[in-house]
Amino acid sequence: MIMNQFSDKPIISNNDNQTWDVVIRAKRNLFDIGLGEIWKHRDLLYMFAWRDFVILYKQTILGPLWIFLQPILTMSVYVIIFSRIIKIPTAGVPPALFYLSGIIIWNYFTHCLNKTASTFQQNSNIYDKVYFPRLIMPISKILSGLINLVVQILLLILVIISFILSGKYIHINSYIIMVPYLLFLTGALGLGLGLIISALTITYRDLVFIVGFGVQLLMYASAVIYPVSVIPENYRSVILWNPVVHILEAFRYSILGTGEHATTGMFYTSAVVFVILITGIVFFNRMEQTFIDTV
Repeated sequence: MIMNQFSDKPIISNNDNQTWDVVIRAKRNLFDIGLGEIWKHRDLLYMFAWRDFVILYKQTILGPLWIFLQPILTMSVYVIIFSRIIKIPTAGVPPALFYLSGIIIWNYFTHCLNKTASTFQQNSNIYDKVYFPRLIMPISKILSGLINLVVQILLLILVIISFILSGKYIHINSYIIMVPYLLFLTGALGLGLGLIISALTITYRDLVFIVGFGVQLLMYASAVIYPVSVIPENYRSVILWNPVVHILEAFRYSILGTGEHATTGMFYTSAVVFVILITGIVFFNRMEQTFIDTV
């Protein structure tokens, strides 16, 4: 039984008078996100997200403990190299907190970008056999990364509490209510860029290698290991074109009270993320119709 995706009323075939519950039609509008259809398949969305989370730590000795160990080990290396050896200032906050806050946001962004960038290639065996809203697959990558992010934010909270108990004054302020929105912007930016790249890699396969290399370089232009305040004025305006910088600075400002947070920067970042996300959906919808023939 098949239903019309644009109506809840059943369709009666003119040929044999059969009543269908769902009618599958090709998309005609590139801007069609299909939120209603995605919501109807939300159980599948949750299943894909949980599958990705389980597979990531399957057959590992420490399992989900890597969610804690990865940022802690990375933070420790950054503290030793960038704070103690190179002596990069951390805007008056403990280096461990400064680096850990940046690592958490950066890891979520790169997870969203890298996982969605390979959507078509890694899931072509599913796409050509079963029908479901294609955007469910990349969105599930965002949700699976969100599980790690929530756990790592809890780790950050514990570290902040430990510093407060040891006598360090952490300037947590009212801007902390912006944190959910900042996390949304991070996921949406990674999703939008990933959708664009996934559509382009169908034709240009070497983009996969460029993305892997480019993401590593982008970290040094995203204020993950240094505050924006240490950048010379003639270079600062260039760095601030990067929307990730504004997200990181606003996140640090909300929980640590330090950073180059500005309302204009958030408006700029929100606009850029919106444009990139819509562009990514258009690219994805365009390539979705023909990618099976190419892959």
